[in-house]
Amino acid sequence: MSKSDSSPIVNRLKRVEGQVRGITQMVQDDRYCIDILTQVQAVKAALGRAESEILKRHAACCVSEAIASGDEGEQKQKFNELVDLFEKAKR
Repeated sequence: MSKSDSSPIVNRLKRVEGQVRGITQMVQDDRYCIDILTQVQAVKAALGRAESEILKRHAACCVSEAIASGDEGEQKQKFNELVDLFEKAKR
């Protein structure tokens, strides 16, 4: 992924970082639990969107290159990486 391609993802992750700092402050300030949990859900959703974008880019770049190469070993490796990723997500 090139630097210019990654900037929207980096920006999104920096916003998440700020949200997490805000949650930390909310906990330290003993804010209402539901308000804190709402912010935690927002962070999880934002991370999910970042994860989805990174996965789409991986498929569009790395996986498609492996398919186009015709190299069965490389194709199998990329496929196994995705399977391993999804297996970890189920845990």
